[in-house]
Amino acid sequence: MTSDNPALRSAAAHAKQLGETNGWSPSLVRCAMDGLTAVLEDRPPGKPVKLTEVRARIPRHASSHRVAEVLTDLELLEDDSTLAIRSWIDDRTAELPAGFASDVRAWLLVLLDGDSRAKPRSRTCLYVYFGCVRPLLENWAATRGHLREITVTDVTAVLSPLRGWQRRNAIAALRSLFRFAKKRGLIFANPTTRLKAEDIQRNLLPMTDAEVLAVQRIAATPAQQLIVALAAVHAARAAAIRRLTLDDLDLPNRRITIAGHAQRLGELSHQTLLAWLAQRRNTWPKTPNRHVLINAKTALGTEPVSAEYLKRHLLHQGVYLERIRGDRVLHEALTVGADPLHLALVFNLSHTAASRYATIAQDLLDDRTGVRRDAVGRESGRS
Repeated sequence: MTSDNPALRSAAAHAKQLGETNGWSPSLVRCAMDGLTAVLEDRPPGKPVKLTEVRARIPRHASSHRVAEVLTDLELLEDDSTLAIRSWIDDRTAELPAGFASDVRAWLLVLLDGDSRAKPRSRTCLYVYFGCVRPLLENWAATRGHLREITVTDVTAVLSPLRGWQRRNAIAALRSLFRFAKKRGLIFANPTTRLKAEDIQRNLLPMTDAEVLAVQRIAATPAQQLIVALAAVHAARAAAIRRLTLDDLDLPNRRITIAGHAQRLGELSHQTLLAWLAQRRNTWPKTPNRHVLINAKTALGTEPVSAEYLKRHLLHQGVYLERIRGDRVLHEALTVGADPLHLALVFNLSHTAASRYATIAQDLLDDRTGVRRDAVGRESGRS
């Protein structure tokens, strides 16, 4: 790179070195160079760059993550993201009903900064907690004007429609909010004192119609629909879905290899794959990444999406992939018989896991048989 700016020349050289060390593609190195040029070209040597400025100024095709990585190594990055989260808190709480806004803002700031009794929480925690309590507060605002007016009955009512992780997260967020309010003297009594986050029963019973409809409603994007389809049809685990590559797909012959286990590609999976791959191709036509699932960050490299990616898109919205996966295995066991060997072969399960599913399925089948026998007995008694 030819430039009169020594900081930019140094950053460019370091970007090339990082690229060689970490296996960056030539296009990824060029993208990093473009981003570095955008933030360093007119900057005095030695003056740090704020992280928020990196995210705002670099071109769309550049990677803020890679640019920040280079600047961090050169001690030229100032992480001012805490200031950004404070602005987010101010903006979001200002949208709340007036009687709740100031108390919720104070609560979020304590979560962010910590206090004498609690350590600071992550930004992800703040996003999840606020996302949980916001619709509940807006619901209460129709009849309540302050946190001190909320009763146990009010809490029970807003939680009753929630299930799974959506309910568990909402309970955790409400307990945190009202615990804070009680300590600060904002409320007289804590309506969540006896509230406990129930254990989520996983894979014990088939999914209900309501659960299936909820998943269909939440999984709206092509990426979400593909993830759900792979779990629902092929009983794929989250890690296997993240690591799935284009080389694992044989679309003409309707075959897919998941975690080393080749399977026939079902119609639902085939259609959702085609929809996602079309969006993937249109959005990132020149990505070097061979993983099926990619995002704006991983499209510039070769790594799979993170576990947090799946959580953010599904788990935090109440869709639990392991529950969907378990339902698929259980459905197979109930349909063809509780045979652990069959389950192990079809889904590449361990003997222990296959036996557990077979036992659960057999118990359910026995219960159904018992119900039918009782019904027949009652009919015989009437005749």
